Amino acid sequence: MIVTLTANPSVDRTMQLDAPIVRGDVFRATSVGDEAGGKGVNVARAVAHAGVPALAVLPADDDDLLVKGLADAGVLPVNVPTGRPSRVNITVTEPDGTTTKFNDPGHELRAGVLAEVADRLLARSHAGDWVVLSGSLPPGAPVDWYADLTAELKRAGRRVAVDTSGAPLVATVRDRAFLPDLLKPNAEELASLTGDDEAALEADPQTAAAVAARLVADGIGSVLLTLGSAGAALVTADGAWLASPPAIALRSTVGAGDASLAGYLLADLQGLDAPDRLREAVAYGAAAASLPGSTMPREGDLQRAGVTVTPISITGTTPSITGITESTTSGTTIGTASGTSGGTSPGAPAALAGTPTTQRTPPPAAG
Repeated sequence: MIVTLTANPSVDRTMQLDAPIVRGDVFRATSVGDEAGGKGVNVARAVAHAGVPALAVLPADDDDLLVKGLADAGVLPVNVPTGRPSRVNITVTEPDGTTTKFNDPGHELRAGVLAEVADRLLARSHAGDWVVLSGSLPPGAPVDWYADLTAELKRAGRRVAVDTSGAPLVATVRDRAFLPDLLKPNAEELASLTGDDEAALEADPQTAAAVAARLVADGIGSVLLTLGSAGAALVTADGAWLASPPAIALRSTVGAGDASLAGYLLADLQGLDAPDRLREAVAYGAAAASLPGSTMPREGDLQRAGVTVTPISITGTTPSITGITESTTSGTTIGTASGTSGGTSPGAPAALAGTPTTQRTPPPAAG
């Protein structure tokens, strides 16, 4: 079973246009669709489509559209009531595949909701399960909440995968005693951890993989690095690989990174080796990008044969997460890419602040 946590879930509304966006104009969508959304929710839906038990923990009322949408998708929802409707994120897709997102920041949760969510996450998962901590945190949540959950889950024998950004991501790699088993950044998020140049990482996948290897040298189990149209890289203690995606007709990049993570975890449950885990991740991400909105792929959508996986050699890596220091009281402490702590990391995407983001060259395996 794979268990996901979506701390700030959403209803994802996708609008398809038949013409490019022009600021100030009025547009009529050719189609509109609503789906249960949020990064962990997307992972759970992709897992359920593969016929593997998926359980999604989230703050949402019993009658929320999210809860019904999860049940309809074959996911077991474990929801903690909040007394408020879930946020709505809007994605506008142009004919050439350009995707513009408007993300609602969400609502501050009442006292006790986060604690109950954490309790249910532990109670409904088991030793050896993959537990995915994914997406942004709701307003008012401590930035180190994922970090605290990672420590608690690892003490209980769970395997932890983290896919977040900004200050919560930086906090999650703070303590060397309880680092995630799997980290799934994109180039922007990787740069926020290491201080490297995001554009340079995007331009050179091998350089990006070498930077990811420094995180593994610090003690993170594996890094699955999504690199947009260049595909993805996987770095473990045993080696590193790059994968290029199959050719697709691009529809929407929303949820492609979540699908990649789901593909990787499903491959791990099957006992596949690292190169084939990466192949599944890229096949799932590319398939998601070929589907409308935040639709998660099914078996028939995958093009595994079109994924090329290449081993690469990385030497001379040393531990180098930005801002890392040794503490006599709490082990390892990590700051942001500028060496500060708290607030929003310089690498945090605008979506965390609820502002629109536009991808001019939509990637098949975007993070």
